[in-house]
Amino acid sequence: MKNFVEELKWRGMLAQIMPGTEEFLQKNMVSAYLGTDPTADSLHIGHLCGIMMLRHLQRCGHKPYLLVGGATGMIGDPSGKSQERNLLDAETLYHNQEAIKKQVAKFLDFDSTEPNKAELVNNYDWMKDFTFLDFARKVGKHITVNYMMAKDSVQKRLSGETRDGLSFTEFTYQLLQGYDFLYLYQHHGVQLQLGGNDQWGNMTTGTELIRRTLGSEAEAFCLTCPLITKADGKKFGKTESGNIWLDPKRTSPYKFYQFWLNVSDDDAEKYIKIFTSLEKETIDALIEEHRQDPGRRTLQKRLAEEVTTMVHSAEDLQMAQEATNILFGKATKDSLQRLDEATFLDVFNGVPHYTASKDVIGQPAVDVFCQEGMDIFPSKSEMRKLVKGGGVSLNKEKLTAFDQTITADDLIDGKYLLVQKGKKNYFLITVK
Repeated sequence: MKNFVEELKWRGMLAQIMPGTEEFLQKNMVSAYLGTDPTADSLHIGHLCGIMMLRHLQRCGHKPYLLVGGATGMIGDPSGKSQERNLLDAETLYHNQEAIKKQVAKFLDFDSTEPNKAELVNNYDWMKDFTFLDFARKVGKHITVNYMMAKDSVQKRLSGETRDGLSFTEFTYQLLQGYDFLYLYQHHGVQLQLGGNDQWGNMTTGTELIRRTLGSEAEAFCLTCPLITKADGKKFGKTESGNIWLDPKRTSPYKFYQFWLNVSDDDAEKYIKIFTSLEKETIDALIEEHRQDPGRRTLQKRLAEEVTTMVHSAEDLQMAQEATNILFGKATKDSLQRLDEATFLDVFNGVPHYTASKDVIGQPAVDVFCQEGMDIFPSKSEMRKLVKGGGVSLNKEKLTAFDQTITADDLIDGKYLLVQKGKKNYFLITVK
């Protein structure tokens, strides 16, 4: 059995660990869980470190449980937050849960016949009939308010760092999370909780609740991964346009691939250990190769390939690579037409964009591209000169005559014309 703690250490994925955890993992096949609240119908890459922990756990021979917080998702966790979360209804939470399971199935084996196959549980199943009186008797009496107040997540919200304070609902979150651990311990034999380092306070409340409920001989452990940041100290996974999601409808595979391709050298070295399942020898060799010639971006390319294939598919990776080549290398009209619309628009996001009516079909190119409101060519004569010199392309094909007729066959996806002037200047026209 591979040493799970050692695996996390060399990958830079270990923040805090309770004494005795490593020894316990070496002696037994351990059931461990990680919780996520289904606040959206997709995970984003900020969740990936936790999911990769579960993946490594299973590959080391232990049994992973993913807990979807159908009940706690209705409340909100104060850890690392400055404001209270919007509450979701049961139908939305169920929809989100199913979508998350589908995504996580790419990382964990839920269908194995082995004893360590992955399981998905939802705390709504055991909380929905739990009355307030049950909660007060079974949970509340074991944990003092002093103990709860001492937690960092509570202190920060009460110290005046945020205006709104802390609602009673959120204050009880650590008890609910603690009860999850107790329930899973009693009903599924789960003895280890995994999570991000901002969860340490809530997690240790769980081990304390198990000890106070079942006695000091009850063994329960916690282990956290660090909160992943970028080399400049900023939050990982956020871009100017928002989160990088695992759902291709929210973040296209091309955009996803580009995110990893564009990380810094320092980040690539860190991320390839955390977000791939490559072995240490392979990673060490890649790091060495990258350092010899950083300009080739060996690490970024391999990282982007591995993560895109794991989250999406080999086909999606190929499309993302083809899309990347459109801007930075050779491409043809065929390669443009193979892209789906979302990817096509992502590739040309940021280039000047104009709209034209359907009347342009059948007109000469010079009249279409030099019409009022389009700032592509300074004048018709300039366009004529550029076309003559081979400096104008339509949909990646050289324009052979400045008055070439625009036809319906020229439209990409039935509505787009891509004009290229010189090597790097692109213009997109939507024909409506």
